[in-house]
Amino acid sequence: MTIQLSQRLIVFSALVSLFLGLTSCQPTSESTDGSEGLPPEEVTIRSGHSSWVEESFQTQVVNIGLETLGYQIDTVKELEYPGIYLSVANGDLDYSVVYYQPGHEDFFNNAGGEERLRGLGMFIPPGTQGYLIDKKTADEYGITHIDQLQDPEIAQLFDFDGDGKANLTGCNPGWGCETTTNHFIEVYGLQDTVEHDQGSYTALLADAITRYEEGEPILYYAYNPHWVGAVLRPGEDVIWLQVPFTSLPEHMSNVSEEDTTFDGKNLGLPGSRQQIMSNPEFLEQNPIAKRWFELVQIPLEDMNAISLRIKEGENTSEDMRRLAEEWVSENQEQFERWIAEAKSAEE
Repeated sequence: MTIQLSQRLIVFSALVSLFLGLTSCQPTSESTDGSEGLPPEEVTIRSGHSSWVEESFQTQVVNIGLETLGYQIDTVKELEYPGIYLSVANGDLDYSVVYYQPGHEDFFNNAGGEERLRGLGMFIPPGTQGYLIDKKTADEYGITHIDQLQDPEIAQLFDFDGDGKANLTGCNPGWGCETTTNHFIEVYGLQDTVEHDQGSYTALLADAITRYEEGEPILYYAYNPHWVGAVLRPGEDVIWLQVPFTSLPEHMSNVSEEDTTFDGKNLGLPGSRQQIMSNPEFLEQNPIAKRWFELVQIPLEDMNAISLRIKEGENTSEDMRRLAEEWVSENQEQFERWIAEAKSAEE
């Protein structure tokens, strides 16, 4: 018997809740009468992120602020995105840095939407996302738009597995960006000439960079902030492909062409912004933490630089803490202003 989506979500939510309940027995921010919050020193905050290592660094930055404000921090959990959203909505986690918009609206809505979740602040300012090819091939063949890949001869330039179709380096299944890529392949008429390669995004990018260094054409999805923008520089090493018109999956139907146009080029996707996500009950009980979530922000250029260091080998949990501490130290004056303002939230 086929289990419907809503039933699967209920089962998945229950399993995630059981897992988190078994692995975390620390006191949380829930008050005894359900109406008044506890002082920070009596609250243990639980957070989670995905396997994308950059999110570990980002979580450490947030946690350093929470520790400075007096909170206790539980061991950070690593989950897939649907599980993170359900866990925050159910109160099994208190916050996460993974609210990417608009790509994660389905995760957000499936977990209960605004009734059970809140997005706060502008943790990472909006960056561009879309599809790129190497500049050498673009210049030689006059390729500027993604729908030019309808031409089998153009598509074969990017075929590295010998099946006659262009290999488009995509992202991890479940991230949300794979949905838009599949949509683009259909709406721009690329089903017969382009195949979407999915898997570990980091490993797929490494293969693409190797091919680029060997002088071969490459076609890939990318977003900013990410280390790939520091390795393959748009405008110098690679170019963004334009789209003939804006068309996105239904959950992003409110996005206009104006939202997807950057420097006069329609890239097909809006700038992706990243917020901290929490649940209304936690925020009501913890106004200091809420204000901290609203204030803390990591600039795009800083995130790109950290992402490159992670890619080059600084990728352990100890590295993430050290990189976060270094970032805080380098931004100490701003950090202290945020802390002071967060403390005043309870006055």
